[in-house]
Amino acid sequence: MSDGAGQGPIRLLHLHSTFDAGGKERRVVALMNRWARPPYANRLEHHIVSAVPSAMGAKALIEKHVRAFFPFGFPPLAGKLRIARLQRLARAMHGFDLILTYNWGAMDAVMAHAVFAPSMGLAPLIHHEDGFNADEAGGLKRSRNWYRMIALSRASGLIVPSRQLEDIALRTWRQPQARVQRISNGIDIALYARKPRPDALPRVVKRPGERWLGTLAGLRAVKNLPRMVRAMRDLPPEWHLVILGEGPERDAILAEAMRLDLGHRVHLPGHVADPSAAVGLFDLFALSSDSEQAPLSVIEAMAAGLAIASPAVGDVPEMVAEKNRPFIVAPGDEGALARAIAALAADDTLRESIGKANRARAAAEFDEAAMARRYAEVYARVLPQKSF
Repeated sequence: MSDGAGQGPIRLLHLHSTFDAGGKERRVVALMNRWARPPYANRLEHHIVSAVPSAMGAKALIEKHVRAFFPFGFPPLAGKLRIARLQRLARAMHGFDLILTYNWGAMDAVMAHAVFAPSMGLAPLIHHEDGFNADEAGGLKRSRNWYRMIALSRASGLIVPSRQLEDIALRTWRQPQARVQRISNGIDIALYARKPRPDALPRVVKRPGERWLGTLAGLRAVKNLPRMVRAMRDLPPEWHLVILGEGPERDAILAEAMRLDLGHRVHLPGHVADPSAAVGLFDLFALSSDSEQAPLSVIEAMAAGLAIASPAVGDVPEMVAEKNRPFIVAPGDEGALARAIAALAADDTLRESIGKANRARAAAEFDEAAMARRYAEVYARVLPQKSF
């Protein structure tokens, strides 16, 4: 990345499947915030569109000095596949220096680019794939795989955060090796060293003697959070489950807690803008997802010095420290997950030892500065006329 003296700003168009504050969105905002600081201030303009116009929770995480815009009247990213609709999408992409698309919800825009980029002189496009929703958690759909293969044919790059997704991109979507870039997610590790105040969260306070089993996730079906409610039901009474996030599955989670008579021990404080100010309140971190790739929440838990219980989804078994790997269990095995949680909950010394190992691994492997450098390098390769 250069200082770009004498050049106008680089206009980036971000086309998201959703812009709620999930892991993918928080990573994108972290990059935007970092690149808006000196010496690169005012070099980039970010124009952000969500396929779900009401899903804009990550907007609140963008720092004031970022040049972020939200185009009014941009054509819907989702809808019936019609050539006229793709043409409207392509026209709306005109005038930008780099087009960045994210996940299946933006794949029609990728297709529009593939069809019309040469005739309309559209900017290069880089697609980002971070994982799958519940409708593909149990297996990828053949029709979507073919659609992705065709749509990505003119993409200048495909960025994925996990080895599993890299393998899918190369083998299933048949993308050329030169197009696929695996960049590990990263966070500002130092922020997670601090111990949050007991009252740092809205609507719930950690009282003396309480222990918290925690997670950070969008409340979506693919996260299978009722499974986590069931997995903690046999923990001693001082243990509470705290789920940070928002989404459509809130009522289902609370209903399961009430069914098991755990309503007083299951807390959903909502979305937390700064996870580093909250994750350190947990005594143990867990996932219950049916599908993940390289979850940012796991890195955040590692940076906070926590032990982790999780299904072996995505790259989670490779992400955690070796000491933690016995507590990463077979996907879908609810009993095994409950046993892993119980074993870690019962042993303070073991949790502390694993937490220290996880923090050291996070610092070595998942630093935000290194991630930002890799993204800048990939973007810069396709911007020959401007310095990124």
